Amino acid sequence: MLTWEYPPRIVGGIARHCEGLAKALTKLDVEIHLITLDFPGTPLYEENEGVKIYRAKIEIGHPNFLTWVMIFNHFLEKKLAEVVKQASFDLIHLHDWLVAPAGIAAKHFLNLPLVATLHSTEHGRSGLHIPDSFTIDSWEWWTTYEASKIIVTSNSMKHEVCGHFHVPWEKVEIIPNGINLAKFQVSVDRNSVRARYGISPDEKLILYVGRLVPQKGVEYLIQAVPMVSSRYHNAKFVIVGEGWLRDYLQSLAHSTGHGWRIIFTGFIPDNEMIALMKSADVLVVPSIYEPFGIVALEGMAAGVPVVASQVGGLSEVIEHDKTGVFVYPRNPESVAWGIDHVLSNPGHAEWLVRNAFEKVKNVFSWEAIASRTIEVYKQVLGG
Repeated sequence: MLTWEYPPRIVGGIARHCEGLAKALTKLDVEIHLITLDFPGTPLYEENEGVKIYRAKIEIGHPNFLTWVMIFNHFLEKKLAEVVKQASFDLIHLHDWLVAPAGIAAKHFLNLPLVATLHSTEHGRSGLHIPDSFTIDSWEWWTTYEASKIIVTSNSMKHEVCGHFHVPWEKVEIIPNGINLAKFQVSVDRNSVRARYGISPDEKLILYVGRLVPQKGVEYLIQAVPMVSSRYHNAKFVIVGEGWLRDYLQSLAHSTGHGWRIIFTGFIPDNEMIALMKSADVLVVPSIYEPFGIVALEGMAAGVPVVASQVGGLSEVIEHDKTGVFVYPRNPESVAWGIDHVLSNPGHAEWLVRNAFEKVKNVFSWEAIASRTIEVYKQVLGG
């Protein structure tokens, strides 16, 4: 298995996806050798819950992201060449375009079938406007061409991949993201968690967790702040995550006249993120593009009411007014309505939380998802 991010290197949802899948596959007697990038303070090799993790030392950097991706693929290939001297493999499973060059090279020099999980597309994320985007788009097409099977996490993503890359429908399998419920079954002192962010017990905590990039739609939540605050004078907004849009979003927050209500935390560790989710009154997922939306699952597992844009995979994870609340994308008024719908109906909010937890438990366990992934492996191996 090849991935550019794996805990503790966490950039987006791919790290958590690969960790959950790899550990669940190992429990079902699949031997996983996972190759990823190095990270400060972590060993170059370790075993974690049966997963054999190899970290390639990336010896050269570059300010251009695409150039750096090419560089780190070289070092991933070197690490892979070391690993194949120690073990034999039945197939290669790569995650997203960022490790495609190493994965495709391995397919050819080991003469093994290739499975690729596409977590999103450049066309959907940001559109094709600059040379780097066209290169990434071509890279993604190359991945779909070389793979024996493609895994996507939602029906909307399958339509996107098949339509944009002209991939045969039967080549693409839908297997959703999963979640480790046990991580969220922890007790937290809500008041002390809130106090760390300057929020008192009687204030309403409205939370966002995710990257600060355009496709996540954070600006529409910020634009909704004055509308929410006009009804809930005790509302506070916590925005968790990093991204290149942060300076703009902080400036936008200040321009609302309610900047004092909006707290930007930057990146926080998983255990703190879970504690914050369990201490929030609402989790808002205002994305304008979301192939799956694992943060919505995390909120459902943590027991916080979820308000989300009705886009992409989110529309397949949440049932409106049963396991969460849908709002219109790119619409601050609708976001404000969704938040109010939850805060003004505490009994209904508790019912949503109960329904959401049951759905996560029954549909999105990693064991179920690993079993479906094994079926794809068997197909490409002819078994």
